[in-house]
This record gives sequence, structure tokens and C-alpha cells, in this order.
Amino acid sequence: MEFTVWGIITALFVGLIVGALGRLVVPGRQDMPIWLHMLIGVGAALLGTVLARAVGIATVTAGVDWAELAVQVALAAIAVALVAGVGRRRGITHR
Repeated sequence: MEFTVWGIITALFVGLIVGALGRLVVPGRQDMPIWLHMLIGVGAALLGTVLARAVGIATVTAGVDWAELAVQVALAAIAVALVAGVGRRRGITHR
């Protein structure tokens, strides 16, 4: 795997989108700062790509890799729900 500056910038941008989509998928209000959603999105994008490759989903195509994106958004939604749920149980609000 080759890392370039453009590849890292692209990964961060995709991660931000994945984090936003993950937030939209989870029902209800998440009392979390936007930077945390972005951080979750970047992590979910990276982990989603690794997971997609591991199960045989094509991750390098000419267009949008919809199956890979679905895996990434699902991971982001799960992470947002878990982090929001843990914060809610502990009585933590982030505003």
C-alpha cells in the first residue's frame, strides 16, 4: 500500500463524509461534538476499507465503490451509536 499526500487528503475527506453519514443513520440526537463524529468517520473509513478488502469487496475501481462505502458508513453508525450511548449513560454532555 502506497501512501501519498493526495491519498491521505482523500482518505480524510472520505472519512469526514462517512462520519456525517454515520451520524445521519443513527436515529435521535447524539450529544457529541462534530470533531468526534469526524474522527469516528476517519477511523470507520480506514477500518471499512480494510474489512472490505478482507471479505473480497473490490476497493479500487473506476467509480464509486458503493459496497465499500456501505461498510464504512455502517461501521461509522455503529461507532456513533456506541459512543453516544456510553456518553449518555455516564451523564456526559458535550456542548
